[in-house]
Amino acid sequence: MDDRLFRDAMGKFATGITVLLTENDGVPHGMTANGFMSVSLDPKLVVISIGHKAKFLEKVKQSKKFSVNILSEDQEHYSRHFAGQLGEDVQFDQLSGLPVLKDTIAQIACEVVSEHVEGDHTLFIGKVIDLHLEDKNPLLFFGGKYRQLAELAIV
Repeated sequence: MDDRLFRDAMGKFATGITVLLTENDGVPHGMTANGFMSVSLDPKLVVISIGHKAKFLEKVKQSKKFSVNILSEDQEHYSRHFAGQLGEDVQFDQLSGLPVLKDTIAQIACEVVSEHVEGDHTLFIGKVIDLHLEDKNPLLFFGGKYRQLAELAIV
């Protein structure tokens, strides 16, 4: 199967956008990702997927912790910054000792409980230790483009 065809097919699934963060020796590190989902309610677990070429992979392996920051519709600049497309000065907040981004829809602090190598990615299962929520609309990604949520008119 052609790689491009597979990527195009996966792009037909609309996703939210997250920035994953961790900290090593007091220095925050991050990457933009849409490979994130909840796994379990009891215990509260999430999974993130990190490609083996990403520098962030080793940072999480070392720290054994990460935060998931779900971006709002006005935070495309964070997505581009942590994807290496923009350079900007980012100010971090803290949640349970982990760096988080200000004003995101959700900040989720996690401790790694297991990791699984699957294909060219490593899946990290994280136990949720803290979270913070805001009431905002999400930034979405579909078909290789940023999108925003729109309400449908009820007829």
